[in-house]
Amino acid sequence: MTRYLAPKYLVVCLLLATITSASVRGAEAEFRPYLVKAGLVLDSSSTSPADAIPDETKSCEGVSFSRSLKYRENDQNVLDVASSDSRGAASRPVLLFVAGESFAGENGIPDFTGPLQDVAMCFAARNAMVGVRMAYRLAPDNPWPGGAKDVAAAIAWIHENIDLFGGNSDEIIAVGYSAGASHVASYLAHPEFQLSGPGVAGVVLVSGIYRLGADASDAEKAYFGVDASKYEERSAFPGIVHVEAPILLAWSVLDPPHLIAQGEKLKEFLCNVPAHCPHTKVLDSREGLHSVFSFDISNDSLAGATIELVREIEARGLP
Repeated sequence: MTRYLAPKYLVVCLLLATITSASVRGAEAEFRPYLVKAGLVLDSSSTSPADAIPDETKSCEGVSFSRSLKYRENDQNVLDVASSDSRGAASRPVLLFVAGESFAGENGIPDFTGPLQDVAMCFAARNAMVGVRMAYRLAPDNPWPGGAKDVAAAIAWIHENIDLFGGNSDEIIAVGYSAGASHVASYLAHPEFQLSGPGVAGVVLVSGIYRLGADASDAEKAYFGVDASKYEERSAFPGIVHVEAPILLAWSVLDPPHLIAQGEKLKEFLCNVPAHCPHTKVLDSREGLHSVFSFDISNDSLAGATIELVREIEARGLP
């Protein structure tokens, strides 16, 4: 078999040798079909949509950002604000994005910067709202209820300062994604963490953990603790049932089964209480916050459902 493989790899070596430092891109393009066939580079034509980075130029046109504003004394507690350059005199609803894929991290703070993370902010600004994105501290240095307390501090900051950016502090919609959804739910379910009431007019919870079980992951244990007997008191049950603001609950068909079960159980729990059944949206994709809040307001995204929630809040005159 070796004598048949040798010519193949000899050709590959010759191709690679041809790609000099002075003409890497041109040579790679010329010989890419051979390199793909040899298995040395990926075929870009077969790259999945999840690997493609969207063009943010158009979605963020006319949007101004104020970056790394501190909402607590800790250097890790910062937020970004996005608003439209053409905003009028009227104050606008505020979307507070609390997003994070994990409860724990080595540096104690999630990476919430970058073009993909800006998509949700630009969605808010381009739809007559103000976008606010907060970073929060991570376990193990900041275990439960650190995330919920950070949400409380960020909401307090918005109430005090969002008018400077054209936002209406009476129309704050807290949007929690993944671990961020758990922090928002914990904040709402535990009044002891709230500085002066919930302070929000609406809530969007996406693919969160609302009641931890014995099958908790290491990252979840790092935040909630290893003592499973305390998980119930640290969950969003039953306290979240007392939230008067309308709730939009979402998860994806691509979520792990335990996350889908979390969303379904929270919906069932809330619907058993009169007038508390949440709006529900089951998503077709799960590529990150940018995928569910793209500037394409279609029925398959969370963007359209969120705008409907905002319009409902405005019509009700909440809170």
